[in-house]
Amino acid sequence: MLIEALGSALLGLALSAAALRLFAPRLPSPRVVLASGALGALFGAYLTQYALGPGHGTVTATLVGSLLVAAVILSLLLRPGRQSGPRPAHRTPFSLPSRG
Repeated sequence: MLIEALGSALLGLALSAAALRLFAPRLPSPRVVLASGALGALFGAYLTQYALGPGHGTVTATLVGSLLVAAVILSLLLRPGRQSGPRPAHRTPFSLPSRG
């Protein structure tokens, strides 16, 4: 149990460090990203253990579950990127272009 928790936290930190390296301009403060990655991975490990039930959880399944939940948490922190070029003209939702 302790190895799963430590492994999950380390995987979350590694994933958040990779996200900071790749998407630094689109993410908030590095402290927030690192904390979210580690806590998301710990929550993912707990959620995976709970979903699998007693006696059915393996270390590999727990680490994969924690990695997936940490990735989802980190994806929620991403802000939209800069648009290249002018913005398209505003159209009302669900409208068809007119032909004339």
